[in-house]
Parts: sequence; structure tokens; C-alpha cells
Amino acid sequence: MDTQRINLKIAAYTVPLDVPRDKEEIYRKAAVILNERYNLYLRQRPNASVEQLWMYVALEMAVNLNADARDKAIQPIEEKINEINNKVLLTLNEQH
Repeated sequence: MDTQRINLKIAAYTVPLDVPRDKEEIYRKAAVILNERYNLYLRQRPNASVEQLWMYVALEMAVNLNADARDKAIQPIEEKINEINNKVLLTLNEQH
């Protein structure tokens, strides 16, 4: 696998990583998202410790990950239901 060394600035930290070249943009976008969420919680909770702020960020990311996984699992079912509904509607329209 072809990797490269990148340095991500996340909050007050510089994080050196070896990442696959084709995933560099994903890592950089992830760092942007983490910084945005960290700064949001920092503004909302200026007296919170760094650890607490990262806990809020981690919790939000975990919730989003679980919601995305659930949505992906449900999507094929929703598509099938919509397909069946469309067939029922077409059949009903043809009968009238």
C-alpha cells in the first residue's frame, strides 16, 4: 500500500500520521470536522476541560456513526416499500 506522512492540526495538537495516498483527503476533511465540533463545544462550554470537550466531540461522532449505519441498513427496506407502494398505486389507478 502506498502511504504518505501527513501532519494534521487538531485543536492544539499536531498529529503525524502515515495514511494511504488515496485517503489523504478523507483524513484532512475529518480533521476539519473535528476542529469545527471541538470549537463549537469550546464556545458553548468555555469552562469545560479539554478532556470534557473531546468527550462531547467523541460522543457526537459516535452518535452520527450509529445513525449513519442504521440509515444504511434501513435504506434498502425503504426502497422496496416505495417500489411496492408505487406498484399498488399503479394497479389501483389502472382499475379506476
